[in-house]
Formats: sequence, structure tokens, C-alpha cells
Amino acid sequence: MSADDARPDAVVVDARGLRCPLPVIRLAAAARDRPAGTLLTVLSTDPAARHDVPAWARMRGHTTVGEAEQTPDEDGGTAWSITVRLDASP
Repeated sequence: MSADDARPDAVVVDARGLRCPLPVIRLAAAARDRPAGTLLTVLSTDPAARHDVPAWARMRGHTTVGEAEQTPDEDGGTAWSITVRLDASP
């Protein structure tokens, strides 16, 4: 899987190989100072990210707009891409 698997209009946060809570921490850092409407796609091999990223988005007033299981990498590991749209702060 490569960053090319993410939505072409999204900022890619490559958190593959990182464990909870690092994928969300990387996402939060990438979201900082970006305008509403920005799409961020997290690439993660940590299964917890499938729940943690949408939870982070809800808590911050953002919207999860997509999730996809990616083709296994050369090691046969499963990864997911989770895309969040940054909405205006409440």
C-alpha cells in the first residue's frame, strides 16, 4: 500500500507501524492550523485506529468521510485508510 491509495485531494498522515495513540496524535498535529474543509487521510496498520480516528473526529467536531481496507503490504499486514474532513470548530 502506498500514499497513492489515499484520496487524491487529501493530506496524507502516514502512521503505518505506529500503535495507539500515535496515529491520532499524528492526525491532530496535521490538523492543527488547517482550514475547515481540509481532508486528512490517516494510513494505519493499528486496528485501534479504525475506532480512535472517528472518535477523535467526533470529539473535535469533524466528520469521518471514508474508511477503506488497503491491500496487504509486502509483509502481508493489513492497513486502513481513514479520511476525515475538518469542519469549523464549534
